[in-house]
Amino acid sequence: MVSLSLIGAFIPTAFFVSITPGMCMTLALTLGMTIGLRRTLWMMMGELVGVGIVVVASALGVAAVMLQYPAIFAVFKYIGGAYLAWLGIQLWLSRGRMAISSEVEGAKTATPYGLITQGFVTAIANPKGWAFMISLLPPFISLEHAMAPQLSVLVAIILMTELICMTLYATGGRSLRRFLEKSGNVRILNRIAGTLMVAVGIWLASS
Repeated sequence: MVSLSLIGAFIPTAFFVSITPGMCMTLALTLGMTIGLRRTLWMMMGELVGVGIVVVASALGVAAVMLQYPAIFAVFKYIGGAYLAWLGIQLWLSRGRMAISSEVEGAKTATPYGLITQGFVTAIANPKGWAFMISLLPPFISLEHAMAPQLSVLVAIILMTELICMTLYATGGRSLRRFLEKSGNVRILNRIAGTLMVAVGIWLASS
C-alpha cells in the first residue's frame, strides 16, 4: 500500500517543480510556437523517455540504499527535506527572466527522430535533473509499505505532471511567452513554487 499522505504532498510538489520554467519547458514553449503542438509531441515523447530513465535509475539507487542500509534512509530523508527547502529559498531569491532560446530555426525542418533525440538529450543530460530526483524521492518513500508500488506511483506522477506542463507550455503561444519574459511574473511563479518546497521540506524533515 502507498502512503496517501506522502502521495498527497508529492503531487503538488512534482507539479510546481515541472511548471517552473526550465530547460525542458523552455524547449516545449519555443517549439510549440515555431512548429506547433503536433510536431512538438515528438520532442515531448523523447523528453518523457529521458525523464523516465532518470527517475527510474534514481529510484533504483534509492531503493538499493534503503534495502541494504535502512539506517541511512533517515539521513537521506533529512537531506532530501533540506534540499527541497534550499531549492525553495533559491527560487525565492531568483530574479532572472525565462531564457527563451532563439535557436529553433532548425526545428522547422527537423525529422520526428531528430525531435525525439532533442527531447531525450535535453532530459538525460541535465545534471540538475539527476541531483534533484535523487534528493526528491527519499522523503516521499515510506519504509512501512512495499517499495515497488510506491516507486511506480511516484514515477507515474512525475511523468504525468511533465506531460501536462509541457503541453501547457507548448500550447501557451505568444501570450505565455510574453507573460514569462517579464521577470516580475517569473518571480511570482518561482516564489509560489519556492514557498511550497520550503513548506514540504520542513514537513518532511520533521515528520
